[in-house]
Amino acid sequence: MKNSVEKKLSLAFLLCFLFLNLSATHNRAGEITYVQKSDLTYEITLTTFTYTLSFADRPTLDIEWGDNTISTAARKEMTILPNYYRKNIYVIEHTYPGPGSYRIVVQDPNRNAGVKNIPGSVNVVFSISTTLDVNPAMGRNSTPVLLNPPYDKAAYGHIFIHNPAAYDPDGDSLSYAITTCTKEDGLPIENYTLPPATKSITVDPVSGDLIWDTPADTGKFNVAIEISEWRNHRRIGKVVRDMQIEVYNTDNKPPVNEGLRDYCVTVGDSVKFIFAATDVNNDGITLRSNSGVYTLNGCKASFSRTDSVAGRSSALFRWLPCHEAVRNQPYNVIFKSEDNNTEIQLTDIDNMNIKVLGPSPVLLSAIPEGKNIRLAWSSYGTDYIAGFSIYRTEGDVSFVTDSCTSGIPSSSGYAKVGYIGGSNTTSYTDNDNGNGLQYGREYSYRIVAVYPNGTESKASNEVRSSLISGLPVITKVSVSNTDVTNGAIHLAWLNPSDTVPPPYKYRISRATGVTGNQYQVIKEQTDTTFADSLFNTSEYGYIYRIDLLNTTNVQIGEPSYASSVFLTASPGDRKVRFVINRNVPWINSRYDFFRLNTSTNLWDSVGTSNLLNFTDPGLINGQEYCYYVRASGNYPSENMPKNLINYSQQVCVTPVDNEAPCIPALNVTSQCDSLYNTITWSLPDQSCLDDVAGYRLYYKLTTEENLSLLIDISDRNTTTYRHSPGELIAGCYAVSTYDIKGNESLKSVMVCIDTCDFYEIPNVFTPNGDDINDKLVAKTSGLVEKIDFKLFNRNGLLIFSTSDPKINWDGLYRGKIVSPGVYFYSCDVFEQRVSGLEQFHLSGFVHVITEKNSKVSQEVTK
Repeated sequence: MKNSVEKKLSLAFLLCFLFLNLSATHNRAGEITYVQKSDLTYEITLTTFTYTLSFADRPTLDIEWGDNTISTAARKEMTILPNYYRKNIYVIEHTYPGPGSYRIVVQDPNRNAGVKNIPGSVNVVFSISTTLDVNPAMGRNSTPVLLNPPYDKAAYGHIFIHNPAAYDPDGDSLSYAITTCTKEDGLPIENYTLPPATKSITVDPVSGDLIWDTPADTGKFNVAIEISEWRNHRRIGKVVRDMQIEVYNTDNKPPVNEGLRDYCVTVGDSVKFIFAATDVNNDGITLRSNSGVYTLNGCKASFSRTDSVAGRSSALFRWLPCHEAVRNQPYNVIFKSEDNNTEIQLTDIDNMNIKVLGPSPVLLSAIPEGKNIRLAWSSYGTDYIAGFSIYRTEGDVSFVTDSCTSGIPSSSGYAKVGYIGGSNTTSYTDNDNGNGLQYGREYSYRIVAVYPNGTESKASNEVRSSLISGLPVITKVSVSNTDVTNGAIHLAWLNPSDTVPPPYKYRISRATGVTGNQYQVIKEQTDTTFADSLFNTSEYGYIYRIDLLNTTNVQIGEPSYASSVFLTASPGDRKVRFVINRNVPWINSRYDFFRLNTSTNLWDSVGTSNLLNFTDPGLINGQEYCYYVRASGNYPSENMPKNLINYSQQVCVTPVDNEAPCIPALNVTSQCDSLYNTITWSLPDQSCLDDVAGYRLYYKLTTEENLSLLIDISDRNTTTYRHSPGELIAGCYAVSTYDIKGNESLKSVMVCIDTCDFYEIPNVFTPNGDDINDKLVAKTSGLVEKIDFKLFNRNGLLIFSTSDPKINWDGLYRGKIVSPGVYFYSCDVFEQRVSGLEQFHLSGFVHVITEKNSKVSQEVTK
């Protein structure tokens, strides 16, 4: 009877202990997000993932607001998920006392037992936090929403990837980092370590991919990902996701996703493609996709299955973006495949970006009106814009828009000169902020549509215009003779309109340079043409001013300005480069280049440009070539002169080899066991080889050093080099080309080699005194600076340890050779890499054989 009672008491005690243990061990993952309701009020959403087999349950949780107050949040929603997960959602509002930075913390006893990288996890408080910046001047802000739940499984020896699928509804940019899991009061857990990895465990700061390459142990592990929000280059908040990953030892292999690419699309253009995954075990596959594009009002994306057979599954992604989807930041779309293996379900995850741009407005005209220019454009076709920004530059520029650029970058040469609100606006008058534009200058315009979130559309087409200066309308400033002393320029203009009755006359003034301002009067006359002569048209261009005067020499109206076309030529290697200089009130839309043919003494056409630069290639170095350019243009306004033709001076130039050859492309590979690197390079195309005389190879050991010349190779056909830097074969390389004149190209893209994980511990050694393999000696490339090597017997007793990279164990333990058998080792290896000292982990078995003249079987060494 006594034994029966004792058994019942023991059983009751055990059940009580288990209940208490289970009730306190349930938290697996979680995060805190918020939505701003007003300047100081926020709606907080707390999401936790708990273990359903635990008796613990939290219908409410306390939230520490960071302003010395605490509130209790009630659970609003509970969802049962696979793998014994429960998703709990708690929602509560809070009003802060004023602007500031606040850290919201939620803590709950306890974490589940057996988390291998958290010592004593069953007794460690689970806590998560989010940092919130209250700043009314910054505008409204909500945290990113984490769309991908944190309950993936990993396989021992296989790469594991998780992505939180963070979507920021405000369009703020996001960055990601791995951080430390926290305990009570949101403090870091002492002795917390990252999960063990064969190579590394990292978080991609841009995509958010948590990449574990590869799990080196089985069991439960917790990691924390910090997601920061950025607006105007300033961090405005951060969310921390604490999640648990369980690693299994399994023969199942995860599915493999087919490749993805990023997209840039304009509103109205669709994104449509098939996403597929395969499974080598021929398991069925479930496909999922998470992104903010599935939640947008008015134009949600869709993801629907198209085919599913054993070992392969596919689905169609389709999205037609609308104007409401335009924003500066791309949309990140997560694609996840999960196999339906009966033992364990494994996943593969990939992501892609979709940038949505507003279409280019169509700029119709730029008409001068006095000292203003009035722009007109087509209706943009949507009410979902705030207005239009106006951009202007002087002259024409070589800015070319591409399919993935919104707005107009400052590097284009354009500057923003105005903004006009209204989605239906179709015109704008540029008066330079009330100052009026200037005569004699050519203006180029582009516009962009501006969306309510501040995002600009793609740039419009370019339209050029200039003010029509003065009553005499100049139509010609053309060089008729090129000479240092006998140069001549022909001028012509139109009489003023009937609003100015005769008699009147014209005063002609000239200044050196196409933008000069030191005018000298050279003639007064009543005719509308003038031949200016006997001055230097070979080395200078000139600008003319024509004033209309009445009989008492009083100026009537504004003067007219126009310059000659002045051509500057720069010699290059088998080419000549030209820059066209002019300052005229009309628009030159075409420049025709002519070169003197010394055989026929005729001028041959060699090309046409609508820009202010031109290159004539394929010439012979050392031979003189002579050129002039013909400019064709029109006044932009109706009823104004068209088809204006003007000629530049003649310029002669001799091409010379003053340019470096092409920049080569570099590749580096390592031969780890032989301690050398093989460097190879190639030219962009075969035509570059004609100008190459040799190569210069540069090297540095670490990223902190500067590149220095390693070797000069004077044979242009040699495109490989073997470098033996010593024991440390890591390093960075770059290569350049040079020609026979000594012109050296820019260095190639620098390539750093850091791939020699050549560290091998033998799995057999024979300390039997025959001087053959009597010591356990590791093979190493020389990169290893130190190790933490520990050797254990079958009972787990530590019998040897060392930091010597070579190990050099003689088989002794306490002065005696150990018994023959199998021993287990654990070894952390610290390598000197290009980036500094890095660590990786090895573990395995060593067979110790002590018999004399022993034969090591092939089976043992495998």
